[in-house]
Amino acid sequence: MTPEELRAQVAALLEVPARTIAFDDNLLDHGLDSIRVMTLVESWRTPGIAFADLAETPTITAWSALLSGDRHSQ
Repeated sequence: MTPEELRAQVAALLEVPARTIAFDDNLLDHGLDSIRVMTLVESWRTPGIAFADLAETPTITAWSALLSGDRHSQ
């Protein structure tokens, strides 16, 4: 999933335009809560990605790195 696709998915969940979310914004500041994070985790079904991984650095950039398997670029 590209960062743009990820941002679009998060924006849709938050019901805001994707352009209002910068890639390095803290998604919690945009209103993303734990229930929505769990919804994303379940929809991705990516082995090895857990809620705690996403909560540690809640940005599009960090999540994109996690989903691509590049944990070093966070």
